Amino acid sequence: MQKQNWLITGVSTGLGRAFAEAALAAGHTVVGTVRSEKDLRAFGELRPGSAHGRILDVTDDAAVPALVTEVEQNVGPLDVVVANAGYGLEGTFEETPLAEVRRQFEVNVFGAMATLQAALPHMRRRRGGHLMAVTSMGGLMAVPGMSAYCGSKFALEGVMEALGKEVAQFGIHVTAIEPGSFRTDWAGRSMTRAERTVDDYDELFAPIREARQKASGNQLGNPAKAGEAVVHIASLEHPPAHLVLGSDALRLVTTARTAVDQDIRTWEDLSRTTDFTDGAQL
Repeated sequence: MQKQNWLITGVSTGLGRAFAEAALAAGHTVVGTVRSEKDLRAFGELRPGSAHGRILDVTDDAAVPALVTEVEQNVGPLDVVVANAGYGLEGTFEETPLAEVRRQFEVNVFGAMATLQAALPHMRRRRGGHLMAVTSMGGLMAVPGMSAYCGSKFALEGVMEALGKEVAQFGIHVTAIEPGSFRTDWAGRSMTRAERTVDDYDELFAPIREARQKASGNQLGNPAKAGEAVVHIASLEHPPAHLVLGSDALRLVTTARTAVDQDIRTWEDLSRTTDFTDGAQL
């Protein structure tokens, strides 16, 4: 495997850390972004000389491109960029304050877009590279009590799909990574939970929140294997546009997409009634 230079945002813990460890184990150089000096030192100690930590807030629109430029100059041309930094926001739609929804989109959508936009000009000039973003199975299906999170991940899915079609002409690959439930702290202390305020949702949502908290730390997905899978696709000549990770994600995404397909088929006759007879076809 040819040695690559990686940039991964959010490598302190969770899947970002697993991706970084897998890339380092494969012999690659990894620049990983963190939020604290403590995490900065810990990341650099993973593999001195190959693991390069940088402190970054992905919502700082000026800091992101500045960091990418610095990495390109001081570490080397980036071959793979993984926009991983993000977090979960749990709460029913009615109970979730809009300020928290905006913050969710700032990190999960705009932070990812800023990272990919900053790397893109360099890759375009070189006519090659691989842009990835961690969306979630929640970017292809939705569950009660996660409207803001799923909304942010659905938005990122749309960005990634359009981006892939724009940059294929430059030899740049684009992959949306869609993990299921992995044994990280995403559903534990890393999860932001909106305050419960409406009793009418208790019967539906209270068991969902309780089950998610109980499952934290015992999820089906193995982060190390997810890291190996992501490193594998980065070595392929024709990597996938979508990478679903985990058997639970496969099951839930397939079920959700089947339901959408069923609605389309059921109502296709009505859909056709809204055309002009002489309109232009896209």
